[in-house]
Amino acid sequence: MKIMTLNTHSLAEPEYESKLAAFAGSLVQIKPDIIALQEVNQSRDALPAAPGRLRESCYVPCRAIGLSTDSPCAPRAVIRADNHAFNLALLLARAGVSYQWTWTPAKAGYGIYDEGLAVLSRSPILGTSQFYITGIRDYENWKTRKILGINTRTEYGDESFYSVHMGWWNDSEEPFEGQWKRISRGLAPLSGKQLWLMGDFNSPAHVTGQGRDLILASGWFDAYDLAVSRDSGVTVANAIDGWREQGEISGMRIDYIWTSRRVPVISIKTIYDGIYGPLVSDHFGIITKY
Repeated sequence: MKIMTLNTHSLAEPEYESKLAAFAGSLVQIKPDIIALQEVNQSRDALPAAPGRLRESCYVPCRAIGLSTDSPCAPRAVIRADNHAFNLALLLARAGVSYQWTWTPAKAGYGIYDEGLAVLSRSPILGTSQFYITGIRDYENWKTRKILGINTRTEYGDESFYSVHMGWWNDSEEPFEGQWKRISRGLAPLSGKQLWLMGDFNSPAHVTGQGRDLILASGWFDAYDLAVSRDSGVTVANAIDGWREQGEISGMRIDYIWTSRRVPVISIKTIYDGIYGPLVSDHFGIITKY
C-alpha cells in the first residue's frame, strides 16, 4: 500500500501547465493508492467543468459536516475547468490509471483562487467528510482552514485518509494548538479506527515543544519514525510563502504522514524533489509504503 502527500502550490506555481503534465506522468508510473493534496486551486472566474469531463475524471462530491447545509460542500465547491485536482485526475484517467477524487474549497487564495484540499483514491471512495479546523470561517480570510477526508476499503480493511494544511504554532489569531484541538474533537467519533493525517503541518520536525511534539503526545505516530527505511525527510529546501520572515532556511521537514495506530511502515521518502520525481511545487512530497 503506497500513500503520498504534496502541497501542490498548483495554479500559483510558475510554468504550471508543464509541471501538471510532469506530475501526472510521474504518478502514472508510481501509482500511489492514496494521494492527499493541499493548496489545490481553481480560478474563481473560470467556467464550470463540463459535466461529461467531470464524470470522466471520476469526481465524488464531498459532504459538508458542521456547515450550514448537507449539500455537496457549498456553492463555491462548483468544480471549475481549471481546477488542479480535476485536471490531474482527468490526465490520469486518460492514461489508464483512474482515481476517484474529491475536493473542497477552504478560502480565497491570493484573491483570485478558490483554494482547497483534495484526496484521490484508486479504490472506491465509500464516504467523505470535511470540517473547519480554524475558529475563523471567513472565506476571504487567508487563515481559514479545513480538513478533508475519505473512507475506503484497502487490503487492510476500512481506513480513512485526511488531507491537512495547518497554520503556524505561534500565530496570534489562529495558533496551531487550537487547530489541533479542533481536529482531535472532529475525529473523536472515529476513535479506534485506522486514520491517516497527511499534509503540510507547518511545524518543523527539528523544533521541540511545538506542533510535532503535541501530535505525538496526543497518541499519533509519525510514519517517519516507524519506517524501516527513510531519507533526510526534508520537504522544504528554502524559505517559501509563510516562512520568508524567518530568514535563511536551509531545509525543513514540515510535511508529514501520521497514523492513529502503530503500523509496520516499510519505507518513507521524499518525492518530487528533483531527484525522485520532477520538481512540481515549492514543497517536496512524501511517499510511504506500508
